[in-house]
Amino acid sequence: MAEPSIYDEIELEDLTYHPSTTLYTYPCPCGDQFEITLQDLRDGEDIAVCPSCSLMIRVIFEPEDLPAEEPPKEESTAIAVEVGA
Repeated sequence: MAEPSIYDEIELEDLTYHPSTTLYTYPCPCGDQFEITLQDLRDGEDIAVCPSCSLMIRVIFEPEDLPAEEPPKEESTAIAVEVGA
């Protein structure tokens, strides 16, 4: 399989991390943003794509550079109790 055409190689520290969406972004020359998710990076993916054009960048990082995984949130189990009158 042919290697994708990479516009540039960018260090992880140069990307902007958005914790609320777990998305890393970097400005694209077209005016939009290259995007890659934290999970993609954890899965070993290193190509961020621009949703508006065909450009791609390679993200240079070490797995230990990624934010720590948060433990799964436990769902609270509320029990409704009726109080007699």
